[in-house]
Amino acid sequence: MSDSRKTVILTGASRGIGHATIARFGQEGWRVITCAREDIPAHCRADPNWTHHIPTDLSKPESTANFIREARAILDGDPVHALVNNAGVSPKTPYKERLGILNGSIEGWMDVFELNFFAPLRLARGFAEGLAKARGAIVNVTSIAGHAVHPFAGSAYSCSKAALSGLTREMAAEFGQLGVRVNAVAPGEIATGMLSEDYETLIPRIPLGRFGTPEDCANTIYFLCSTDAGYLSGTEIFITGGQHLY
Repeated sequence: MSDSRKTVILTGASRGIGHATIARFGQEGWRVITCAREDIPAHCRADPNWTHHIPTDLSKPESTANFIREARAILDGDPVHALVNNAGVSPKTPYKERLGILNGSIEGWMDVFELNFFAPLRLARGFAEGLAKARGAIVNVTSIAGHAVHPFAGSAYSCSKAALSGLTREMAAEFGQLGVRVNAVAPGEIATGMLSEDYETLIPRIPLGRFGTPEDCANTIYFLCSTDAGYLSGTEIFITGGQHLY
């Protein structure tokens, strides 16, 4: 390697779970390559481990392909030790409703699936060679909403995350032949900018009695990419404080 550090590629880096996950990997000295629609905050540019950020719209296949090309050029043949597919979207219709079965456009559903499902598939293919070199790990960020009807998640989002859970299983089987582990984390109610006051009504259904934090997710994602999880593949860990039990 031209750089002795391990390398993680992460999507959806500009805020929330993605931003906390970058900090977690940085604490361990990993080189971090990221993408998001937005540029990274100015105060993060001082982080020596966050070496490259490529503004990318993963809802557009051509933008995803460009990110893969640019990241592979940066890697210059180096192995990829982890790929974290964190980017996701839960859009609203023009009437401020979550995109469901009876409202909004079918094209809107396709946009959701492109970002939440097909982008992780494209990225896994695009970095397969580097992941195989490292015998690395992939972590897909799914959702509690992919496993049960959620009061505040639209059907398009929930179905795309259920599909990503299925993709995780299939990827684990196929990438295992390359020595690459594939797992998922399914967050519940995490205290990010996506939560509104309505979510407070869900706290009584969370056995631990609180919202999760982005750091709760980041720590689990890091664990799944570490050697401590060296024999874990095809799993999906619920980061919900027990909410998924109901």
